[in-house]
Amino acid sequence: MPGRVVGYNSYPIRVGVVCLEMQASWRWLGIGFWVCIAISVAVVLRRIVALAHPPQSAPPQLAALDAAFASHATLTLVHIIPALAFVVLAPFVYLRRFAGAAWPERVLFFLGIVVGATAYAMSHYSVGGWVERSAVLFFNSLFLFSLFRAWHLRREAVLKLRWMTRAIAVLLGIATTRPVMGIFFATSGITHLSPEQFFGIAFWIGFSINTLIIELWLRSQEGKSQIETIAMCPSSL
Repeated sequence: MPGRVVGYNSYPIRVGVVCLEMQASWRWLGIGFWVCIAISVAVVLRRIVALAHPPQSAPPQLAALDAAFASHATLTLVHIIPALAFVVLAPFVYLRRFAGAAWPERVLFFLGIVVGATAYAMSHYSVGGWVERSAVLFFNSLFLFSLFRAWHLRREAVLKLRWMTRAIAVLLGIATTRPVMGIFFATSGITHLSPEQFFGIAFWIGFSINTLIIELWLRSQEGKSQIETIAMCPSSL
């Protein structure tokens, strides 16, 4: 009997140790997560400011992009403001303080539908033409599918978190496209590629990176274990 008591009392300690180990191995992915969030927030805020106060001394290529978005400013705002809210709320899915709270996920489901619907509409004004449009249609459909699967499995914590993580990773792919675009902008003097030519390529590269990384991680033994642990013991990203 004493042995059983000790085993029972030590169970919370063992769980705590496991959670700490998972947090340590989760950290490298968490860094990328926060970097993507920071980039996404900066991009949206910059776009809102540019729509409200168009810069007067922007480089020609950037000025042309600002003008393109300004031509459908209302649709752009209806798309990027819910996207900003989605990105800001995404960490709440993983934070310990909000473990068991239903409202973050419910709000994310609603925001995700708005973002996905407006993304389809935005694709009609693609800077990169059909190459960019094809990337938006493919990854936006993947985002919505993942979101709907998470909603359908909302009573199964582990499966719900797996699909929600996929949806969040896909949406944050827009942040990964920014460094890729930066490379294209920086090398445009050598490649002579215009935004109309490289925007679609950048979209495919950026979204593919996020989708591939998260899928490989979710299918790995470590990823499976961490998702199970996070679903039962939310960690601090």
